[in-house]
Amino acid sequence: MRAADERGMAEPGEGSARAAMASLPETSDDRDSERSMSKSDKRLRPPGSKSVGWALVQAARLHRSRVGDRLAALDLFAGQEQVVQALAAAGTMTMGDLAATLRVRPPTASKTISRLAALGFVERRAEAGDGRIVRVRLTETGLAKAAAIERLWDDVEAELLDGFDGKEKRRLRKLLRKAARNLAEVSGVTGHEVEGDSEMDEDEPDTLALPGAL
Repeated sequence: MRAADERGMAEPGEGSARAAMASLPETSDDRDSERSMSKSDKRLRPPGSKSVGWALVQAARLHRSRVGDRLAALDLFAGQEQVVQALAAAGTMTMGDLAATLRVRPPTASKTISRLAALGFVERRAEAGDGRIVRVRLTETGLAKAAAIERLWDDVEAELLDGFDGKEKRRLRKLLRKAARNLAEVSGVTGHEVEGDSEMDEDEPDTLALPGAL
């Protein structure tokens, strides 16, 4: 009890000292310090409120993490599923075609294919008549993985676009394709546009069809 009283008691003169400090007028240095702190807070603010790139990176990171969690059950890492999906759609592809479809450089595609081949998901064969060209295709195990990935991808896309109407989905898809083409061009990977991208963009209207027009 006494210890509590002692902690609650002020030292002699402490109250008057506090009162004297409170009564001191604000100096210009104090105001400058406050303004400096305010500017510093603004500089430290993330650019998400205005930067499209920042918002895109955040969405992509969360999407990649969500897909990665689901892919782990299939013994795959994020990014590998895109290779499997591309091969499932095309049947067989050269390394150059695969890199172009995924908008990555050939060495990157080759490294991923090597890892998938080690897992037994893909197989590589030299082109008949030209051993320098290597074609890649899915094995039976890889085809089964492709079907599972398709279901997984649809589930995550539904989560990603929850609350979007059809018009918003089409508009977002068109804008992202356009942004990807812009960066592909300045990054020196021109010519890696997926066949049909431009046509799909032109064919997709920005407005929803009216029920009476169906």
